[in-house]
Amino acid sequence: MASIDVYNNSEGWLVLWLEPLGEDRWLRPRERFTVHTAYEGSKTPFEIEFWVSERDRAAGIENVNCWVNEGNAYAEVRDQSGALVECGHQRPADVDARWTAQLEELEKRQRDEPHGG
Repeated sequence: MASIDVYNNSEGWLVLWLEPLGEDRWLRPRERFTVHTAYEGSKTPFEIEFWVSERDRAAGIENVNCWVNEGNAYAEVRDQSGALVECGHQRPADVDARWTAQLEELEKRQRDEPHGG
């Protein structure tokens, strides 16, 4: 089994994005998650990518992608106690509301667009 630890040493939120699925898990300061995959081959199973969004940074949020390049993309994420951490874990309510509103607006625009044919 391959695993990698992700530790938040910042003073704000760290969003762990599990890719290629696009799943988010939110770490508080000094919190550690471990990403596990059953892959046992010789290739490097993970790639870590830190990225910056000025809007997020202004809100005290940092982002890191953990790409699962080998094995099952549905890797497990566990907290320091070993409990399973699901997508959306600790996502702030204001972020969840904003994302939901944006998704609803996108769906509305898609419904309202005239279809050619």
